[in-house]
Amino acid sequence: MEPVTRDSNTPRIVIVGAGPAGTRCAEVLVAQGHRPILLDENSRDGGQIYRRQPVGFRRSYATLYGTEAAKAQALHQTFDRLRGQLDYRPDTLVWGMDQHVLFTQRHGEQREVPFDRLILCTGATDRLLPVEGWQWAGTYSLGGAQIALKAQSVAIGRRVVFMGTGPLLYLVAAQYVKAGAQVAAVLDTSTLSQRFAALPKMLARPGVLFNGLGLMNALRRAKVAVHTGVRPLEIHGNATDGVQGVSFSDSSGQTRRLECDAVALGYHLRPETQLADLARCAFEFESASGQFVLQLDADGRTSSRGVYAAGDSARTRGADAAEAAGRLVAATVLHDVGQPLSGDFAEQQRTALATLERFRLGLAQAFPWPAEHAAQLDDSTIICRCEAITAGELREVVRVKSACEANRAKAFSRVGMGRCQGRYCAQAGAQIIASEAGIAVQEVGRLRGQAPVRPLTIALRALPDEALS
Repeated sequence: MEPVTRDSNTPRIVIVGAGPAGTRCAEVLVAQGHRPILLDENSRDGGQIYRRQPVGFRRSYATLYGTEAAKAQALHQTFDRLRGQLDYRPDTLVWGMDQHVLFTQRHGEQREVPFDRLILCTGATDRLLPVEGWQWAGTYSLGGAQIALKAQSVAIGRRVVFMGTGPLLYLVAAQYVKAGAQVAAVLDTSTLSQRFAALPKMLARPGVLFNGLGLMNALRRAKVAVHTGVRPLEIHGNATDGVQGVSFSDSSGQTRRLECDAVALGYHLRPETQLADLARCAFEFESASGQFVLQLDADGRTSSRGVYAAGDSARTRGADAAEAAGRLVAATVLHDVGQPLSGDFAEQQRTALATLERFRLGLAQAFPWPAEHAAQLDDSTIICRCEAITAGELREVVRVKSACEANRAKAFSRVGMGRCQGRYCAQAGAQIIASEAGIAVQEVGRLRGQAPVRPLTIALRALPDEALS
């Protein structure tokens, strides 16, 4: 890549993430004469929802993205048009931060990337609820199951059970049916009555609601069993053969078992916030989703000066909201560097986000996080798969060590010390701690992110930043 010549008065703007939020943010900045640095962990743009297929694959947009094909294609075309006007660095892991410098790794090389303004568009990861036996091979997150289908054109098993709650549960199951995979069942912890109660909020986006109903109808037409109001009991299997079946309690309280060789789990999404932690951004507890989220002002500013957030890393509102939030944050950055946009551009994005926010709250009500299931897990259930820590061991540090705060419990039990840094166990662990201590889950707090935010290659070669060399 050619070195970028920068005027000393030009602010150095860095965007992390090339999904819908990052792409639309870059588009606005480029239109105003900036050349932002765009860092992305993936090999190609699009994020998770609009993940591009590998080079050489020839599947159509309709096949890959279904009802969202036109939006995916429009985003990809925008990025292709912008690419020559960006300092774009794919395959780049941002693993740490110190003051206004990011630490990155790419192909075994480490670089320091200084910034004046940092825009976090890091997206979200699956929100998971442990279940007895989820450590067996063949258990995936919904996102992992979707990536296998989009990026490798493979299913995670021959007979797959989808278990959890939320729109993504039905979307990925329908995608598997469309691809010709055998879906044994969809097991949803939410109830039909919860969905009916949330309809007034979800009608804020009738088209999206209609698409969701279409996914459910597609599953019914394919004769896929859909059970609502379930309680997951166990994923059966062993260390040699992996997953062999699933047991659950249905809405009538009857215990049932399904045979399968793979399970995809997911309960909505959780914002990817490790870099925001390193930037010392403040968080707040959101009762609607039952989790901690970034503390933001109405325009995307975090509590840390010069640091902004947009997309699912800020609020998990989906791709349309991510695009609007990306544009809004770009307008905010331009305002803060003394280059405000004329007209009502920012207000248009705020208005769009208000509608999308109402729909998000409707989804949270319709498909709630089953906190009580986490609190009632058996002592033998592994909570932290990285460190193989059980619910009983976590409860013991609460009883014996009075470890009622998340990071204190982590120090005594090792829950959240593995390679995922608590991405998959922290929220369920907090529910267990709260239940055992008899306190509200927000009093437990949240695990603090640590550098490196993901595992690093051992052998690294330090180089100066590309834009400064």
